[in-house]
Amino acid sequence: MAIETPNTRMTATQAEALLRDGLSCQAESDSPALFQVGDRVRAKVMHPQTYTRLPRYVRGKTGTIVKDYGVYVFPDTVGQRLDPKPQHVYSVRFAAQDLWGAAAAANDALYLDLFDDHLEPI
Repeated sequence: MAIETPNTRMTATQAEALLRDGLSCQAESDSPALFQVGDRVRAKVMHPQTYTRLPRYVRGKTGTIVKDYGVYVFPDTVGQRLDPKPQHVYSVRFAAQDLWGAAAAANDALYLDLFDDHLEPI
């Protein structure tokens, strides 16, 4: 089911189906992945005035791509009802000590799912 405009009203049957079946945010795109598994990346330092899925505590930090999930709509723009801007989503591993310093356990890590627009190559 596609929800086309902010003024679109769903019927009760459509709402039940959406709750039961969910809504896929997967998208089609011919754009190749910007990163490959094993690539070192840096989370961009950015301060948008609107919504972003990029947490502040990883901005400017380096991590490693561990998985490419494929192409999905970009929530940073979709949430504003702008271009869906389909792009690859990656699981990125950040070492805990790189995020929180030497007090963090040496073997701990945080895995975040981030989009092409959140990352830059090192």
